[in-house]
Amino acid sequence: MKIAFFGIGSMGVAIVAHLVTDGHEVSVWNRRPEPLRMLEGVTFLETPADAFARHEVVITMLSDDNAVGSVILDSGALAGARPGMVHIVMSTISAALVAHMQPPHEQARVAYVAAPVFGVPAVAARAELNILAAGADEEAERVLPLFEMIGKKVWRLGTDPRHANIVKIAGNLMITLAIEAMAEATALTESYGLPASDFLNVVTQTLFASPSYQRYGKNIADRRYEPGFKLTLGLKDVDLALQAAADRMMVLPSAQIAREHMLEAVRDGLGEKDWSVLAQAARRRAGVDNKQA
Repeated sequence: MKIAFFGIGSMGVAIVAHLVTDGHEVSVWNRRPEPLRMLEGVTFLETPADAFARHEVVITMLSDDNAVGSVILDSGALAGARPGMVHIVMSTISAALVAHMQPPHEQARVAYVAAPVFGVPAVAARAELNILAAGADEEAERVLPLFEMIGKKVWRLGTDPRHANIVKIAGNLMITLAIEAMAEATALTESYGLPASDFLNVVTQTLFASPSYQRYGKNIADRRYEPGFKLTLGLKDVDLALQAAADRMMVLPSAQIAREHMLEAVRDGLGEKDWSVLAQAARRRAGVDNKQA
């Protein structure tokens, strides 16, 4: 299959490698050319329009609404698209933008399948992503083999592409709140002399024995926040959740609190650290000495 891929970050590098290994003819495009040097066995594209004109499938994993809008809509990339092709959008973007992109895709006769993922780059490298897929049944079935090749499970979420993005946004919000909860809880245990590592070892093996609690709990216990999923991207996803809620005249009080702590951490110059670094601001707010946090 002829596939084009946009968005060569650490996640994209892993996915492209699987596509190449599986024997697909892969072309790539990125807004910055430097990351393309990490790739082997691919063809480099000059413009996004080249991808839509020449390929059966285009996969985009761009960083945010602005990037997706600029690359896909503002560039006019869809104007010369190959009719009947499939555009797989793996970006975490707003439900509003997903809805806004439907008419241009329909006009260009390009199928739109939303497929954001749960997983970090190391999970992508092992082809163990959880893929949240939503779009027209026939087109989603056409690209199902691609999803099964890069992920361990595909979650079909109906024909409305917005549903896949809402699941991703809500899921990332829950991870954010898990980090907030662990930060506040460890502030409490440490105030009584019990180290965070002892407390988190208990709860992440019993009450909250899940990968997210275990991964980010270790970061909090060790006070090490090496870059993984950047704080600025986590903040973007919380903002997406708040925007989606506002569109339905809803409030998300816990999300607002976590957002305040994320903004505080960004102001402290920690935006490039893993998003679990929001725990520093949360613990400080709870009353833990800043030097300990």
